[in-house]
Amino acid sequence: MRPKLRLLEDALITRILDEARTLLDELGAEIHNPGVLSLLGDHGARVDLASSRAFLPGALIDRALASTPRGFRLYDVAGRETHCFEGDRLHFTPGSAAITVLDGETGQIRPPVTADYIRYVKVVSGLPHIAAQSTAMIPSDVPSRISDSYRLFLSLLYGEKPVVTGAFTIEAFDVMRDLQVIVRGSAEALAARPLTIFSCCPTAPIKWSDVTSQNVVDCARASIPVEFISMPLSGFMAPVTLVGSVIQHAAETLSGLVISQLARPGAPVLWGGSPAIFDVRYETTPMGAVETMMLDCANSEVGKFLGLPTQGYIALSDAKLLDAQAGYETAMGATLAALSGINSVSGPGMLDFESCQSLEKLVLDNEICGQAFRLIAGIEPRDDFPARPIFEELLREKHLLIAKHTRRHLRHEIAFPGPVVDRANRARWQEEGGRTLGERARAEVSRLTGAYTPSSLSEQGKAALVDRMQAEARAAGMDRLPERDA
Repeated sequence: MRPKLRLLEDALITRILDEARTLLDELGAEIHNPGVLSLLGDHGARVDLASSRAFLPGALIDRALASTPRGFRLYDVAGRETHCFEGDRLHFTPGSAAITVLDGETGQIRPPVTADYIRYVKVVSGLPHIAAQSTAMIPSDVPSRISDSYRLFLSLLYGEKPVVTGAFTIEAFDVMRDLQVIVRGSAEALAARPLTIFSCCPTAPIKWSDVTSQNVVDCARASIPVEFISMPLSGFMAPVTLVGSVIQHAAETLSGLVISQLARPGAPVLWGGSPAIFDVRYETTPMGAVETMMLDCANSEVGKFLGLPTQGYIALSDAKLLDAQAGYETAMGATLAALSGINSVSGPGMLDFESCQSLEKLVLDNEICGQAFRLIAGIEPRDDFPARPIFEELLREKHLLIAKHTRRHLRHEIAFPGPVVDRANRARWQEEGGRTLGERARAEVSRLTGAYTPSSLSEQGKAALVDRMQAEARAAGMDRLPERDA
C-alpha cells in the first residue's frame, strides 16, 4: 500500500474551485497581451481593453478543462521515455534560474559562469533519482538577451535528460524551439516526443504579462508542455490564510489553462506553482516554511481533484550553506511531496529563497529523493507468510545475513544511499578520514564530473546546436560564445 497525505477534503476543494471560478467571472484576469485578450474575446470572454481585463465565464473554463490532457510523457535527447505525468507518479528535477552558485571549494556565493553550468549538467547526468535537468542557473558571462536560450543550449549539448526551462522574453522562444527541433529532427517529431517543459508564471494577483501569456500560447501551438507556476504570497500578495492563497492559486492557474487550451485544445500542462508565505519579520518568502510546503501539497490536491498532472516548487531550502537547515527543509519537503503524489517536484539543489544553486547540495538531495522513493514504495509482504520457517532458521543459525530470504529481498527492501550519506560507525568513519558532509559532497561532485559520459547526440546535431546558438550570440553583440571544455 502506498502511503498518502491529504490536507483538503473534497468538499473544501469544491468550494475553493467555486470561489476561483467566481473570481475569474466577476473580477477577471488582468492580461497585458492584446493578442491573448483578442483570443479570449473570440471565444466568449468579456474583455475590457481599457483595464486589460478578461472575464472568464464558467462555460469557457469548463471547455478548457475538458480538452486538457489528464497526463503526458516526456522524453530524453535520445527519444527514450523518462517521465509519465499521471496519477501519483513522482519525478524530481533541480530548481531553476538561480542567479548565484555556492562555490564548493571556497564556500562563497558568486555569480555562475558557463563552466559552472557545464559542471552542473555533468553532475545531473549521473544522479539516478533526478529525472530531468533544469536550466538551473543563469551564466553571467553571456548577455541577458540570450541567457534563456544559452542555458537550454548547454543542457542539450552536454546532457541527455529532458529539461525544465522557460523564457523571460518573447523572442527567446523561437531560438529555444529551434534548438529542440535540431535535437529531434523535425517539429512533428518534437510534438510526438516532448523534450522540455516550459515554466510560465502568472503574476499575483491573477495577472499575466505580455511575455508570459505569449509563452503560453507559443508553447501550446508548438506542442511543448507547460507548467503553470502561480506564486501567491500569503499575507502580502495573497490572503494570509492558506485556503485563501489556494483559491488565488486556483484562479491564476485556471486562467492560464484557458489561454493554453484556446491556443490549441489538448496542449499538455502541469497544474504547478511556487507559492510561499511572507515572513513579515524579515520581508522574505521562505520556501522551507511548513506552511509553504502545505500550500504546495494543497495546490496539488486541487489539480488532482480536476484530474490533472501536478507540479510544485518544494524540496529546497532557504539556508545559505549546506548545513542542517538545508537538510531538514529539503528532506521534509521531498517527503511531503512524495506522500502528496506531486508529479513533478522542482527544487533539489536550491538554497537562499530559490536564488542559489549548489552542486554539493544537489548530490545530497539526490539521496533525499531516493529515500522519498523508498517511502512511497510502502510495505508489502515478500515471502513472509508463513513466518515460522524463517524464524526457525534464525533460531538455528543465530543470524539471517546469508539466508535465501535475505539475499532474495535485500535490495528490494532496503535502499542503500551513496557515499554522501554517512552510515559507518565512528571507528570506521575515522579510519576513512572522518570527512564532513561538505567534504563527502565535494568528493561526490568530483567523482560524477570525472565519470561523465558525453551525450549520445550526433556530432552533426551538436554542431547544428552550436551554429544556431552562435548566430544568436552574434545578434546579441558577441563575437563568439564563451569557451567550453571538450
